[in-house]
Amino acid sequence: MNIVYFLKNNKDRWWALPLILPLILLPLLSGVNTYTQLGDGPVVLYYVPLFFLLAMMLFYGFAALPGIVLAVFFRYYSSVGLFEAAASILHFIVPVVLSWGGYRVFSPQRNMVAYGDARLMAQRIFWQVVCPATLFLVLFQFAAYLGIYESRQSLAGLNPINIRTLINYQALLVSGLTGVPMSYLLIRLIRNPFYLKSLISQIRGQIDRKVSLTEFLIWALVMSSLLTLLLLPMNENSSIFSTNYTLSLLMPVMLWAAMRFGYKLMSIIWTPVLLVSIHYFYRYIPHQSGYDVQLAITSSSYLVFSFVVIYMSMLATRQRAVNIRARRLAFLDPVMHMPNLRALARELAKSPWSALCLLRIPELEVLGRNYGVLLRIQYKQKLAAWINGTLQPNEQVYHLTGCDLAVRLNTESYQMRIDTLDEHIKQFRFIWDGMPLQPQVGVSYCFVRSPVNHLYLVLGELGVIADLSLSTNHPENLQQRGALHLQRNLKDKVAMMNRLQRALEQDAFTLMVQPVRGLRGDHYHEVLLRMPDENGDLISPDVFLPVAQEFGLSSRVDLWVLERTLRFLADNRDRLPAQRFAINLAPSTVCRTQLPLEVNRLLTKYSVEPWQIVFEITESSSFGNSHAAAQTLRQLQQLGVRIAIDDFGTGYASYARLKSVDADILKIDGSFIRNIVSNSLDYQIVASICHLARMKKMLVVAEYVENEEIRSAVHALGIDYVQGYLIGRPVALESLLEAEASQEDA
Repeated sequence: MNIVYFLKNNKDRWWALPLILPLILLPLLSGVNTYTQLGDGPVVLYYVPLFFLLAMMLFYGFAALPGIVLAVFFRYYSSVGLFEAAASILHFIVPVVLSWGGYRVFSPQRNMVAYGDARLMAQRIFWQVVCPATLFLVLFQFAAYLGIYESRQSLAGLNPINIRTLINYQALLVSGLTGVPMSYLLIRLIRNPFYLKSLISQIRGQIDRKVSLTEFLIWALVMSSLLTLLLLPMNENSSIFSTNYTLSLLMPVMLWAAMRFGYKLMSIIWTPVLLVSIHYFYRYIPHQSGYDVQLAITSSSYLVFSFVVIYMSMLATRQRAVNIRARRLAFLDPVMHMPNLRALARELAKSPWSALCLLRIPELEVLGRNYGVLLRIQYKQKLAAWINGTLQPNEQVYHLTGCDLAVRLNTESYQMRIDTLDEHIKQFRFIWDGMPLQPQVGVSYCFVRSPVNHLYLVLGELGVIADLSLSTNHPENLQQRGALHLQRNLKDKVAMMNRLQRALEQDAFTLMVQPVRGLRGDHYHEVLLRMPDENGDLISPDVFLPVAQEFGLSSRVDLWVLERTLRFLADNRDRLPAQRFAINLAPSTVCRTQLPLEVNRLLTKYSVEPWQIVFEITESSSFGNSHAAAQTLRQLQQLGVRIAIDDFGTGYASYARLKSVDADILKIDGSFIRNIVSNSLDYQIVASICHLARMKKMLVVAEYVENEEIRSAVHALGIDYVQGYLIGRPVALESLLEAEASQEDA
């Protein structure tokens, strides 16, 4: 056992595999060499020893030199003597070391990258093919010229620039192009036999997924048939298919395979096919007049075919890998590094039945605003990892936008598993800068069947149910909570949103006004918004304004109302010289930092005095707690616009917030005014509000004044303005002009 361990850890030492492999493999691989007689001397058609030794250097570096020296010495000593054997050693060592060194220098970080990378093609062709082949041939010609290689003088010829040299050079180039990768793979398999399993996996990964076994068998049959025709002995009855014409037919067949099967498999197939074709060259190149020219042309075909097949297989493999990576990234969120909505849709389509869960973490939005987006990213990643540890192999957590996650489960016992999943999620703790965080997670789920049409609608319904789960603190089933009702409501909201957008684009809203009359005889009008439906009937703002708020259209609606009101004042400046209007603003509009600039721009554009405009702000939790809203209101007051707090008394902690709000007018909610005569408690509440408003030096408006008793009561309390059906019902904005005209006639 100790010996095996010792050999395994020292197999790359110079006295181990680097010494043994050249001694064993060089004589064996030399049998692959192919020579032929040309004129008065031989020429080489394929020569692998040089490139096998270069592969040894690429693998082991200088540790391979002792084995290379001994292998070359034993190869030539017995046949040519000591002097020529020593010269042969130098003849091999010089091009091998220089080529290996140049490749290491110009590809320092990638010199051990496996063959098949098109980005290294140029470096490898030069340093592993052109450079060693050129140096080897030049050194051989120089040594032969000096008479060093007396036994191999016939290989050089009298003139170094001849067709024999061309054939030898082409043979060395094709040998380097195919021999280095072949030798490299052979050494790697001997060094680590378990690499064969990885090689098979790589071959499978590079083959086009659309390739079938039938296609591969047909290709193998065609290639084998052509190779058989090529190698048939020539006789007087031979056809053109027994000549090197068939060799050219191999080219498109191998190109097809290169495009479909990838580099790994093609390099393993093409090299033996090429070796067999070269070794039996005499079967299709007859020894007749012009034999040397035919041999040179065929040798160049070996080189060109090898380069094209190898390069095209590399490009096809790389392009296929790029396409696979692009498809994989299309199903992966680039920030979260988690499967996205598209991946969820694909997995739902694969499974006939699935249980779809939605996880909602609303507190994550607040935590993200306070601690940064990195917290939200890491929380969702770690929560997904926490959940994935309990899922089955084909189940997964998917990233959704915002603060949501989705989980696809198998349908077997899914309800029990969802309860278990909910308990598992509740045990999750997220540590941020040493601080444990455990935001509440709402869980909703439903049972879906493939194909899941309109997945976004299903997720929207699950989101509504997830909000319900946050209040009940346990998973909620979509099917048990009225999916049809939710879907109908969601469709109605989408339809209302589309109607709102069309109304904004086409100026289809209708403005109405209701008078607000003061005790001292002054008055102004509150602008009320209506939207016509398909039949021309007016839709109340209670119906469409919540949808506008939900879909982020409130600010556009408010600015539309403001601009149309200012335009009306500008167009009728002479007829309504001192007219004032109150315009309602949504909380989201008030929180916009650009609102004062937009208001100032519109006032300047229409030349309207700021005191003619009163902005009514809904008294709500979002308004009172917003620092941005308070700053916006101060800037509006600095412009000269008056601020009114609408529906005071209905929000949370109204009195407490009123201490920090600096407004001009306070409008008491109508729910207190309506029963002020019959309910003493409402009367006392209104009286306390009036007292507080006077302390803040604010004017008070009473809404819902519908009869004389209510008006008398609010007058007794000293309320400054009244509004309600007793004072006047809402009318069209243009009716103010008619009323002014009738007063002038009277």
